[in-house]
Amino acid sequence: MPFPSLTIGDLVAKIPIIQGGMGVGISLHRLAAAVAAESGIGVIAGAMIGMREPDVASNPAAANSRALATELRKARALTDGIIGVNIMVALTDFASLVRTAILERADLIFSGAGLPTDLPSLWRATCEEKKEEFRTKLVPIVSSARAATLLCKKWLSRAAYLPDAFVVEGPKAGGHLGFKSEDLDKPEFSLEAVVPKVLEAMKPFEDQAGRKIPVVAAGGVFSGEDIHTFLNMGAAGVQMATRFVATEECDANIRFKQAYVDAREEDVTIIKSPVGMPGRALKGRFLDALEEGKRNFRCIFHCITTCDPEKSPYCIAAALLNAMKGNLDKGFAFSGANVFRVTGITTVKELIASLQSEFDAARIAFMRS
Repeated sequence: MPFPSLTIGDLVAKIPIIQGGMGVGISLHRLAAAVAAESGIGVIAGAMIGMREPDVASNPAAANSRALATELRKARALTDGIIGVNIMVALTDFASLVRTAILERADLIFSGAGLPTDLPSLWRATCEEKKEEFRTKLVPIVSSARAATLLCKKWLSRAAYLPDAFVVEGPKAGGHLGFKSEDLDKPEFSLEAVVPKVLEAMKPFEDQAGRKIPVVAAGGVFSGEDIHTFLNMGAAGVQMATRFVATEECDANIRFKQAYVDAREEDVTIIKSPVGMPGRALKGRFLDALEEGKRNFRCIFHCITTCDPEKSPYCIAAALLNAMKGNLDKGFAFSGANVFRVTGITTVKELIASLQSEFDAARIAFMRS
């Protein structure tokens, strides 16, 4: 049997898989379009998306907005599937990227690395400015029922808007994490523990709105069996990022992808990011040098509101950009906790087919149990 569909408002993805947004430059139009073409939801990451623009250092907001528009148009040229954008709250050009995504008619905006309290107000302001009701869906990324409830209340009071869906990200995710380092391994913060709490917290808001607020499970979702587990729990879909890095369509350099294939469980570590959050990444020479106290910092991008150049030991934008280009001696790769389970590089089509097979096997086993 085929995967169940994922419905967010008037958007219907035939498979309940969202490809997580991965910056800097890991998920751009090629990967997003490939996932969307296979009936999932492809996501372009907005963080430092203008890295190849000639004025990225002198005018990063304009460069990033221009590049985001270009990437969305390139994705649209490849597929008529569902394309979203991931825009971190901590970005200094958050508002301009949100506006660009809406004007370019991105299907969804996913937003985390902070609480996107102003997201619906920015959407409404863009609609009023252009005298048009844009259909871009707004999907916050949260790590707790408390955060989801707080956002619902704030969005209602500020903009009379409720989230179109939530992505609930657990502590096994890659990149920036919405948890304290000491809480990452505690059972009460696991994705399996948090998803039911968010589902329960949404019920009064769903009653008030007269519609569902889909909850998507993310962070450590690796196999078709995992997808079955979270859908059976009540999630409307899942978000996966790490699995999509090791695909031919991923926008990163082959050396970045190979780092995932070669990763061992002991290579995964938690770092302190200049963003002000813990992050999960792969060990390497760059991070080893930081541990030895070597400072590697020259701020030219001013990309993160929470980054203090006087205190940060390195520029995270430069480090991630170097890694994306395959220069892992001068940067590092973010990854999920299950990266060591990646065994090779495949295509998006083949990956989704294997997830379908695993999902079917898990469903049959569940029905027999």
